[in-house]
Amino acid sequence: MDNQDKALDDDELAIIADRLADLPPDTAEWVDRLWREVLRLRAQVNSASLSTSGQQPPETTEDSELDERVAQVALDTAEWLKTLWNVGYMGAGSFRAEPRTNFPNIDLEDVRRSSLFARIRQGKHALPFPPPTRQGLPWHELVEDAADRIPVNAEVIRDEAGVPLGAIIEGCADWDVLAEVSDNREFIVQHQSKGPKYRLTIDDTFLANLHREPPQTVCTIHLHSHGGLSSYTLDWPAKNGRHQMVPLRAATWGRAIAEADYWLATTHPEMYGQVRFDKRVD
Repeated sequence: MDNQDKALDDDELAIIADRLADLPPDTAEWVDRLWREVLRLRAQVNSASLSTSGQQPPETTEDSELDERVAQVALDTAEWLKTLWNVGYMGAGSFRAEPRTNFPNIDLEDVRRSSLFARIRQGKHALPFPPPTRQGLPWHELVEDAADRIPVNAEVIRDEAGVPLGAIIEGCADWDVLAEVSDNREFIVQHQSKGPKYRLTIDDTFLANLHREPPQTVCTIHLHSHGGLSSYTLDWPAKNGRHQMVPLRAATWGRAIAEADYWLATTHPEMYGQVRFDKRVD
């Protein structure tokens, strides 16, 4: 029998699903819809086969969340291994190396101690733009965590006419002043025109607080369920009143939000951290 006449096994399906993320957005939208339809029809065929053979299909229980977590681990592992392949071996206690022609060996200690895999498992990616610095060190927490108020040392720099040119916050001089809300007291700032916006309040002693501004834009993430499988798509308002449907590599709602945030950071860094996502079940 020709290989093309054989049904795809689970490993082959996983390979195809992983390659969907590499497609251009316009192509990925209709291919993703076709892919979900194929999975739905496959589930129906499998269910019919079980009924014909006298077997009972597996019942849907409250443990479905566990299945979603397992699916997410598979997606995380695929991203981790793809990163290892692209940049070289970064296992436990090893320095970055050039990409190899043969895939590196990975043992259990690598899985347990890899900071890269741990970051991926937390739903985080490396930011595609430099974060602010705090006393010369990268300040990822400020961008990723919506803390209430953060005490900082800050100073606003003005030109000869008194117009704010920028702000120095925790030794970082790359902050833009977008608006002066209250004279010499309150400002809206953003780091290099990328990432979240913050409200900076300063008292007479130059002691200050930095507070992240709440999102002003709301977008919808659609949850699609077909044949017992779930997938998520971001509905992004594009130009000319059109909408761009962005497939998200996620099996859970929490990861869908993280993937949507990362897509924003990559394609619209000026909007990252300024969008709230609503869930819609289709």
